[in-house]
Amino acid sequence: MKALNLYGVKDLRCEQTPEPVVEHENEVIIKVKAAGICGSDISRYQKLGPYVKGMTFGHEFSGEVVETGKAVTEIKIGDRVAACPAYACGKCENCRSGEPARCAQLTVIGARHPGAYAEYVKLPAGHVMQLPDNVDYDTAALVEPASVVAHGFYRTSVRPGAEVAVMGAGNIGLLAIQWARIFGAKKVYAIDVDDQKLEIAKQLGADVTVNPLEQPADEQIMEQTGGHGVDLAVESAGSPVTSSQVLALPRKGGEVVFLGIPYADVTMERNYFEKIVRNELRVLGSWNAVSAPFPGKEWTSTIHYMSRGEIQAEPMISHRIQLEEGPSMFQKLVNREEKAAKVLFYPDKE
Repeated sequence: MKALNLYGVKDLRCEQTPEPVVEHENEVIIKVKAAGICGSDISRYQKLGPYVKGMTFGHEFSGEVVETGKAVTEIKIGDRVAACPAYACGKCENCRSGEPARCAQLTVIGARHPGAYAEYVKLPAGHVMQLPDNVDYDTAALVEPASVVAHGFYRTSVRPGAEVAVMGAGNIGLLAIQWARIFGAKKVYAIDVDDQKLEIAKQLGADVTVNPLEQPADEQIMEQTGGHGVDLAVESAGSPVTSSQVLALPRKGGEVVFLGIPYADVTMERNYFEKIVRNELRVLGSWNAVSAPFPGKEWTSTIHYMSRGEIQAEPMISHRIQLEEGPSMFQKLVNREEKAAKVLFYPDKE
């Protein structure tokens, strides 16, 4: 089968790779219909390289079940599915206490297990979820990143009527805007330096868009909120700069949840750090998308709200390309030769 395999920094190859086979009775083989590029994939391609040289890359996907192990009863051949790509050990203290996202051995397909940038992928049946008929494969390819955002929101104390600011209107930020609405936000602010992204943010539920190039984001937020600030600020840009600036957005006693990963040192001005102390902020980190019972309510909730049309993927998708185009697309993205939102690969040409 065709697969995109990562050999090193900026060394991604489209190759013929053996198809996965059922080795354990609880396994499911899925024909990949759509697979998305994650921001973490770009960072690993550009800066970090593979965990395992030559590993098949990618973890965001949807597809059709083509084979199951003999112990699999709830998933059947022909089912349209999405899947949780994360593996937790199930044995460590965090797993045993119901916190698999904190598992010391947490990993995902595309890292130490063959990933979804391929014609077929294999996972345990407990990772696989059936899709409602009205959730198409393109939308379902975003179940994983949408679940990542849901995990962050479940960590907060946001309530209906809250005001929420989302720092960064990339894919995670656009999903955060939609989750803010689902969690009952009465007003959502989208912050980004890219006006095109801000237009998409409006389509997906942002009430107010803020471009910090025109005026500092915190000043604009304070003007909009009568000097109080928002109840919850979401950092989804993954930038060292915004990782500091986001602390100036909440009200006294408000919350910040970090979804983005800077992949660089964060140097913080005293003014921003003091916001934590003087405003008694609650600062939260959020990692991955799994909870107990595995894979967690993040996944079932995401699929439910996709079926209701409250999580939309279509405005986020900028590119639909064949798997063979993967190496050139990654190169264009890191060289900034291509402006993209969500890129989907189609391994199956049928």
